[in-house]
Amino acid sequence: MYVILVYDIGEKRVGKILKLCRKYLNWIQNSVFEGAITEVKLKELISRAKNIMEEETDSIIIFKSSDEKWLDKQIIGSERSSTDNFI
Repeated sequence: MYVILVYDIGEKRVGKILKLCRKYLNWIQNSVFEGAITEVKLKELISRAKNIMEEETDSIIIFKSSDEKWLDKQIIGSERSSTDNFI
């Protein structure tokens, strides 16, 4: 599956969430990640994130798609990190 993950995390925990998300997805903009991920890896990411975040004040939103081709993505301005893979 393909996901877009956005988060709003307290300042004290944001660095830990950033490092965690980078292990699983591509960092495309501040607090925004995207990429292909298996259901098992996504559950693992969510479980680890719950151990870091305070659910009363922090939030993570995940948009899921069966495939990246179903997303119409338009980038205006500078792209932080390309998600294209060149071989």
